[in-house]
Amino acid sequence: MTAVIASAARPRVLLADDHQIVAEGVARLLAPDYELLAILSNGNALVDAVLEERPDIVIADIAMPDMSGIEALRQLRQAGSMAPVVFLTMHNEPAMVEEALDAGARGYVLKAAAGEELLQAMREVLAGGAYVSPALWRSVIGRSSRPALTARQKTVLTLLAEGLRSREIAARLGLSVRTVEAHRHALMQAMNARNSIELVREATRLGLITTP
Repeated sequence: MTAVIASAARPRVLLADDHQIVAEGVARLLAPDYELLAILSNGNALVDAVLEERPDIVIADIAMPDMSGIEALRQLRQAGSMAPVVFLTMHNEPAMVEEALDAGARGYVLKAAAGEELLQAMREVLAGGAYVSPALWRSVIGRSSRPALTARQKTVLTLLAEGLRSREIAARLGLSVRTVEAHRHALMQAMNARNSIELVREATRLGLITTP
């Protein structure tokens, strides 16, 4: 673990990435507005540091030595930590995004889009929201006549169309409310919807779901 000199009155961040150049670049990006507690290089160190330091937010890669970022997040949730986690990763596979959100991630940003987008994601997550790179979701959902959705995305959309609220969807699917909200926010970003009503309307128009 690399210690970092901290300053007060700013959101406290833990950063986990085993690529030193990437980690140093993110550290410079965060320096003006965030208190960087430490830079970690593997999943085990991340779990230990989060439980000890109790940061306001965590930025983590997914592919790391010893333990993946997603598995580290699962262990943190099992240990009772609700520290919000934003993944900063090269992985753009829809299944990986779904796995991360289901594990409890509040943000998912592609490294290719790191910079202002990462800062935006952090602001939204710290404000209680969720964020997934719009470019990623547009490539997944697209604007074709019948774009493909993962099973989880389609289920959440279908239940929203039935009028269920996030808490009710969470109970039915065995997920946390925050996880359902993360899926909903990501889908809204992808389809430029301002609320669930617009989301369902656009999903129906695209043929993603059918409504009565």
